[in-house]
Amino acid sequence: MLSAAMPGAETHIGNHKVEDACEMYARAANMFKMAKNWSAAGNAFCQAARLHMQLQNKLDSATSFVDAGNAYKKADPQEAINCLNQAIDIYTDMGRFTIAAKHHITIAEVYESELVDIEKAIAHYEQAADYYKGEESNSSANKCLLKVGHYSAQLEQYPKAIEIYEQVAMSTMDNPLLKYNAKEYFFKASLCHFIVDELNAKLAIEKYEEMFPAFSDSRELKLLKKLLEAHEEQNSEAFTEAVKDFDSVSRLDQWLTTMLLRIKKTIQGDAGDLK
Repeated sequence: MLSAAMPGAETHIGNHKVEDACEMYARAANMFKMAKNWSAAGNAFCQAARLHMQLQNKLDSATSFVDAGNAYKKADPQEAINCLNQAIDIYTDMGRFTIAAKHHITIAEVYESELVDIEKAIAHYEQAADYYKGEESNSSANKCLLKVGHYSAQLEQYPKAIEIYEQVAMSTMDNPLLKYNAKEYFFKASLCHFIVDELNAKLAIEKYEEMFPAFSDSRELKLLKKLLEAHEEQNSEAFTEAVKDFDSVSRLDQWLTTMLLRIKKTIQGDAGDLK
């Protein structure tokens, strides 16, 4: 009779039970975390997230999915991605794009380091950059775009890498705090051009010098000019010498070394190393 007299009573009692279950799952998840049983912790957080959704507590549900993702990262990377994607769906639905972008980056990092699927990592960095741009967080967007450029070049998608490096260089060259980095991005764009076509590289370098006069005095540009000369003359020794001189002052990272080797391989009769 009580429920007939009070129509909302059953729902209220039902909700209380679901709330209690949410709390118990969260407590269990934290105990599993302390025991370093990551899969069980991830599973318990997921259960809590689903119950929160049942109660229409969207934010609590998203937070629990993120907690589940962080736990699963240590045991089951694919399941971590599934949970983070569910959190992202909730955040985007609520218009919380900055936080959604942050979780896209986490997913990209899992694809980079755990699952080694670079194409998928690129897709998530691109999505994060899009959301950051929409929220006017340009420096965060640029960080994601640089990752996209880095991997696109590695995968020999040079036009895409060039477009990104030029875009980021142009957005940083007018910023007094960041303009020092612009020469690095123009340098990277030039190397991508060079791999595709020597003449393209020459034209691009001239354009970058006009756009950003500080590039003209850089060690990077001096190196590019020496490399172009060596390449025209098909002179492997001169090419290697120029790279060694540069490396003795500014250490070349793995990416730059890879790109320089790809250029050097286009010199006839080259052995394909930088020794």
